[in-house]
Amino acid sequence: MIYLRAVQGLPLERLSHALRDLFGLRISEGALVNILSASRQPFGIQTSAIKDRLMSAPALASDETGIRVSKANWWLWVFHHGDSAAFMIERRRSKAVVEAFLGDHRPDYWISDRYGAQMGWAAKEHQVCLAHLIRDVQYVIDVGDAGFAPALKGLLKRACAIGRRQPDLADTTLKRYKADLDKRLDRLMDRTPTLLAGVKLHRLIKKVRHHLFVFVTNRDLSATNNGSERALRPSAVYRKITNGFRSEWGAALYADIRSVIETARRRAIRAIDAIRLTLEGKILPSAA
Repeated sequence: MIYLRAVQGLPLERLSHALRDLFGLRISEGALVNILSASRQPFGIQTSAIKDRLMSAPALASDETGIRVSKANWWLWVFHHGDSAAFMIERRRSKAVVEAFLGDHRPDYWISDRYGAQMGWAAKEHQVCLAHLIRDVQYVIDVGDAGFAPALKGLLKRACAIGRRQPDLADTTLKRYKADLDKRLDRLMDRTPTLLAGVKLHRLIKKVRHHLFVFVTNRDLSATNNGSERALRPSAVYRKITNGFRSEWGAALYADIRSVIETARRRAIRAIDAIRLTLEGKILPSAA
């Protein structure tokens, strides 16, 4: 039932009908809610184990998307790295959410878009998402900037291409690529855009330039935050199907279940097996 509800996204009424038609089980919506409530503790324990593993990671990535809880707009957050991902559903979209998740821990590196609540948490360096930035640069190109934005877009796409080849390149080669990217950016920043949109973009790049190419020489990082968006995508589909949650505890349980399912996917464990292991009180095995 948990699999059909949280993974396949069946609303409670449809789930009650499916259980009756497929298995001959006549279970009311209220009884289904009670079954879900009974699973809160094991999924909470499993999520705590996932979070503990994330706290030992050298880097973290994060993102958030809107979700409906009790007819109000809340936020679904994801924090992930490597073979683990943890979700939280919170009322706020502020730094307080990240602070509550991290506690006193600060990872060495962080990947996110440029939203302020997700910036400033890395102990060493922060990598901004180049995919988001390329979309913003394209807007400046569309409004008519021809001197700064097109060349910047080409440079950012060049950096992303290097990122895709990163696993096959030697450390010395990556250092040369990063030095070359920095030099090219220096030359670009000497240009003075004429359009207002170009001036604003130039000002933005000046602000975040030290966060653009961190990934090139750091194999724990990527050029984009697409991993966060992929982790959130099933929840966006779930939101459209179910229209959100009736209760706060139901939202919190869903976040824990998503933590288990997404972590299991990264560790090559089937969703149904991850649910069974969790209900049996067993910690998900780490990726080989």
